[in-house]
Amino acid sequence: MGEFGKVLTAMITPFKADGSVNYDVAAKLAAHLANNGTDTLVVCGTTGESPTLTWDEEYQLFVEVLQAVAGKAKVIAGCGSNSTKEAMAATQKAATIGVHGSLQVVPYYNKPPQAGLYQHFQAIAQACPELPLLLYNVPGRTGQNLNPDTVAQLAQIKNIVGIKEASGNLDQSTEIRRSTPKEFQIYSGDDSLTLPLLAVGGTGVVSVASHLVGNQLQQMIQAFTAGQITTAQEIHLQLFPLFKALFLTTNPILIKQALKLQGWDVGSSRLPLGEADSDTIDKLKAVLKKLDLT
Repeated sequence: MGEFGKVLTAMITPFKADGSVNYDVAAKLAAHLANNGTDTLVVCGTTGESPTLTWDEEYQLFVEVLQAVAGKAKVIAGCGSNSTKEAMAATQKAATIGVHGSLQVVPYYNKPPQAGLYQHFQAIAQACPELPLLLYNVPGRTGQNLNPDTVAQLAQIKNIVGIKEASGNLDQSTEIRRSTPKEFQIYSGDDSLTLPLLAVGGTGVVSVASHLVGNQLQQMIQAFTAGQITTAQEIHLQLFPLFKALFLTTNPILIKQALKLQGWDVGSSRLPLGEADSDTIDKLKAVLKKLDLT
């Protein structure tokens, strides 16, 4: 259940000049990503600015992206919430339109204990038993870490099939790998840690940089899997400056700026994110130019 491939793109949400969602550009971008290295699109995650999207906007994005990539890529719907009931309802609604899975973030702001986290994800899984769920641990944003022993407990639930691990802690990822079944998928939530995570038994990456270098990331992972370690290292080292440049300020501000520099009409990030300053944009431009991405 729930094979999502190696490169999952945490897709941005394009906006029009008036701040409304640009569904036409979202569909075009989704199709482009599916043709350039992306196995699965993660829609309405953090990179998709889920905190400032309404449930109706998110649902419509799921519909549009599913249609745009039908037969080419899978779609994971970001349906997480710090309210268990809201997450259950959103996940059930997304399941009705045929998404291939759902991303469930650790509840933010209310900082539940580990027992509460287990019960939260268990309730969502039970509400949609046929839909594969991917846990999402990003303590830098949520204020709470999903501990490896809790992940191990959750991995015993049939439709909880993996985790996006964005703690930045390779020891934690290693503990998760040691304590979960081999079919449990562990995805790096940080582009720069993809190759190191593969080395300790990871599956792939939920990527921001794949908007720009999806094919290269796919090549890196396939090379590692084939035992071509030197090739994988070379790709990682070549792309490393891009991985860092995209996070010089809060994501997704700079990936949207990079896409605009490539000619994509994705708009700005909704407030309170806004735009990057000119110095930061200049640093991004230099990296993009060096990699022939603009």
